Formats: sequence, structure tokens, C-alpha cells
Amino acid sequence: MEDNQLHRGLSSRQVQMIALGGTIGVGLFMGASSVIKWAGPSALFAYLIAGIFLFFIMRAMGEMVYLYPSTGSFAQYANDYIHPAAGYATAWSNIFQWVVVGMSEVIAVGQYMQYWWPELPTWIPGLIVVLTLAVANLASVKAFGEFEFWFAMIKVVTIILMIIAGLGVILFGFGNGGNPIGFGNLTEHGGFFPNGLTGFLFALSIVVGAYQGVELIGITAGETKDPQKNIQKAVNSIVWRILIFYIGAIFVIVTVYPWDQLGTIGSPFVATFAKIGITVAAGLINFVVITAAMSGCNAGIFSSSRMVYTLAQEGKMPAIFGKVLKTGVPFYAVLAIAIGIFLGVILNVVIPGADKIFVYVYSASILPGMVPWFMILISHMQFRKKHPELIENHPFKMPGAPVTNWLTIGFLVLVLFFMLINPDTRISVIIGFIFLAIVTAAYFMLGYNKKDKARGVAERTVYRD
Repeated sequence: MEDNQLHRGLSSRQVQMIALGGTIGVGLFMGASSVIKWAGPSALFAYLIAGIFLFFIMRAMGEMVYLYPSTGSFAQYANDYIHPAAGYATAWSNIFQWVVVGMSEVIAVGQYMQYWWPELPTWIPGLIVVLTLAVANLASVKAFGEFEFWFAMIKVVTIILMIIAGLGVILFGFGNGGNPIGFGNLTEHGGFFPNGLTGFLFALSIVVGAYQGVELIGITAGETKDPQKNIQKAVNSIVWRILIFYIGAIFVIVTVYPWDQLGTIGSPFVATFAKIGITVAAGLINFVVITAAMSGCNAGIFSSSRMVYTLAQEGKMPAIFGKVLKTGVPFYAVLAIAIGIFLGVILNVVIPGADKIFVYVYSASILPGMVPWFMILISHMQFRKKHPELIENHPFKMPGAPVTNWLTIGFLVLVLFFMLINPDTRISVIIGFIFLAIVTAAYFMLGYNKKDKARGVAERTVYRD
């Protein structure tokens, strides 16, 4: 063990791909059909609107990270600028979200492997994935970043190829006897908003869930080389890239196929490739979805282990989780998260009916996954009030603050409201609220409020390169 400090081992290309890979995952490849079921072609607007508000969240975080690039950044900001209980709840929300996502991704890998080997027990691929990713995370932060870079690259290349193939069908009729499909499917099957405004707003909750994870670059801030330059570059570029990949992919899907027939053709990604004659499309997409799932699990181990490390540094977890290897990796935190993810996989296999229980638990991670966004926006407003002298000549200001902060908070509240009135998502939101209540109560019951009050909130050091 060394000085218990994490190392700055992530390069610019790795940071940008980590942020991109954190959001372009199974949520897009497998969740697009659900969004289109609710919204029809207006799913395009759903991804666009959510992407705009995501940009404001990222810029608010970027403004603070530029000056205070610390590991577990948004939990630290909530601790410093709102209340230590908010920081504690944010850290645990992030841990819960990513552990559950990690479990779901590993379980998904086992199921996808059965495409090639139907008799293969799902826990075997799960074990291999967890061991592989645990080793990568334990080796060094650079090894984690390299894994995530190539996982993200596979997803990005696949989406680009699908967009190109789809445009070939739409504009030139490739795979359709030379007859261009055109843009009629956007309006000819019940209109652009076939399920009205309600269907559109219900779809927003799934879209928001698909975008969760982009704030991962805030977690990487403490381990990024030249953090001011690289975080700024990542924040500025990531949102338009996500919008191109999401909106480009969804545009192709709802233009090539009538939205109300998507439920009968299986994966729209597979169908698009198959339409232009790529006969191995199903196997190709299955491989890509496996890498997307591994990417999600990889990000989950990294993100949640850094939050465990941050809590241990603050005395809110056993001190052993704050121990760092000479390679700059919080060894016991990573190990605990990896074991937790694999235990979830085993329980899902051995407990009767566990798959149904797990669906509720996974759905419940959506609200805790939104907590960092709320905390970033609120912390940012407090940050500006407390440090006006730092904002005056800040080179990376949040556009339109604080108006854009309040507009984004209002958007997130609107999404939660429609999740509560939608029977399909109501239970998950309620469970999410219960989780947050338990974590907040634990903060006070364990006496952390008294320890924090006695210790006082430590002032962060402005980063100087």
C-alpha cells in the first residue's frame, strides 16, 4: 500500500470514450423499442430534449470540476455546498445504481451467450465477465480506461455503420429493390405523435434512464491527466456526440420501419443490417450488445468503487475501503463491488422468482441514478453564491445559470411526476424514494451528522496545473 491517493492515469481519449460508453449501452440497443412504443416517431424529440438538459447538467458539473477535480466529485460537491447528508445520499445512490446496473449487465451477458450456446448456464459467462473486469480494474486505472475505450469504440462504430446502412435504404433503396423508402413512415402511421403528449412524456422516463451514466466523467476527475483540459474537452464534445448517435440511430429506425411494427421484427438494429443483405446481422448485434453490457459493468465497478473509497476517506465506511495499492487502485473497494455484483448474479440464478424481484430492483435504480443530476444542479448554484470571485474569469462557465439550472430541475421533476402516474414505472419510483429515505435516515442514526458537525466541512483546494 502507498499513500492512499489515487493516480491520474486516464488520458483524454479514454475520458471521452468513458463518458460516451457510459451512456451508449444496452439502454439504446435494447431499450429503443420501448421508447418508440410509447412515443412513435416523436421519440426523436424525446432524445433531443433530454439531451439538451443533459448538456446543462454536464456544463454545471464541468464548471465545478474545472476548479475542483476530485474523485467522487458530485458527492463531494453535495457534501460541501448542500449538506453532508446530501453528499452521503448521493454517494450511496451512485453505488446502488451502478451495482444494480452491473448485476443486470452481467446477467444479460449470460443470456446473450445462449444465442450461440443454448445449454450454457448463465452464471458461467457471468463469472468470467466479473473476473475479467475485476482484474482490469485492480490492475490500474489505465487498464480500466483502455478496456472502456475499446468497448465504447465497438458500440460507436456499430451505430455509425447502422446509420450509414439506414440512410442507404431511405435515400437510395439499398436492400429494397432500389426503391428509396423515403420519410413517409415518420407521419403515415398515426402521425408524428401517435400516442399524444402523454405517450411522449411517458417515453421521457425511459430516455432519461438510457442517458444515465454520462456523469461518470465527474467520477474520473481525480484520476485524469491534465484534468482541466481533458474534462473541458470531454464535456464540450460528449453531448453532441450522444445526440448524433442516439438521434441518428432512432431516426433511421423510425424512418426505415413503421413504428407500430417494430414490436414484431425483433431488434431494429438487427433488422436494419439484415435489410441491406448482412446475413450475420443477428450474431453481429448480439456480440455488440455483449460488449455494451460488459462496458456497463466495467463502468459500474469503477464508479461505485470510487464512491466507496470516498466514503471511507470521510470515515463513513470501514477504513480498509480507503486503502490504495501502489498502482493507485482502491483495492478492497473494487474487490467488494465485484463480489457484490457476482453475488447478485448467483442469487438471480438460484432463488426461484428472483428475476421478477430483480426487475423491480433494477427499475428502482432510475431515481437514485437521477440524484447526482439534482445534486450537481443545486450544488452548482450554491457554489456560485459562495465563490463569486472564481466565476468572474472562469473560462468554462455554465450557460444561462441559474435560469438553466432551474429549468433542468423542473424537467427532471416533470419526468418523475409522469413516472409516478405511469403504472409501468410507478413502483420503481416509489422503491427509489424508499431507498433514499433509508439512506438519509442511516446518515443520522449512525451519528455521521455529529461527526461532520464536529469536523466541519473541509475547504477544497482550487486545482492548479
